[in-house]
Amino acid sequence: MLGIGFGVAALIVVLSVMNGFQKELRTRILGVASHIQISGINGELSDWSSIAAQTKKHPAVREAAPYVQSQAMFTVDGTVKGSLVRGIEPDMEDRVADFRKTIKSGSLDDLRAGEFGVVLGADLARSLRVFTGDKVTLIAPQGTVTPAGVVPRLKSFKVVGIFEVGMYEYDSGLALIHISDAQKLYQMEDRVTGVRLGR
Repeated sequence: MLGIGFGVAALIVVLSVMNGFQKELRTRILGVASHIQISGINGELSDWSSIAAQTKKHPAVREAAPYVQSQAMFTVDGTVKGSLVRGIEPDMEDRVADFRKTIKSGSLDDLRAGEFGVVLGADLARSLRVFTGDKVTLIAPQGTVTPAGVVPRLKSFKVVGIFEVGMYEYDSGLALIHISDAQKLYQMEDRVTGVRLGR
């Protein structure tokens, strides 16, 4: 009887730990990634609003938010770090992800169109040695064609926030900017990379 009791107790402890780990992992991932992402064949969607309207007809879909996503490099005083850059609409992003809960410094509301602000992951900010209020230079992979050849596209951004999800993949390699700034930077005009859906 004592052995059976210890066995059952051990099983309950293991299941509790696994359930807690699963919940914590899911919470951290869904704080950054939405439940579903819809993207175009070539990485672009021209009429995202109609797609969002169609998806909302499904009873399991509550909200939809557009996003622009591409790669870039950030440089400060000779230090260069690669990162994934995601252009978002802060108010709409709140409906499909929980980024606000991960903000450690600054505010997501400071991402305003035309002001070229950026919210960096904590490890990315640490490796660049920058804090809220500092300036970073973003180097886009799509260059500008000039008579002298292809010149990398550079843009100065102000760090308006720092987030920490607790997952190294995101904290060290993700930066958020306003979606309109991303469209200008990557020359996407009214197009987006895709639509993120929330349940």
